[in-house]
Amino acid sequence: MADNYLEKQYDDYLARKAEWERRKRGAGTKKPALRPRREEE
Repeated sequence: MADNYLEKQYDDYLARKAEWERRKRGAGTKKPALRPRREEE
């Protein structure tokens, strides 16, 4: 029983860690889309 408990705890930890790393990596990458300037003639 202890092995099942520890395994579940470790799996939960890995899921939380993966979510944290995903958020950390994506924190500064979103930039507003740049539209090309239209030159009025």
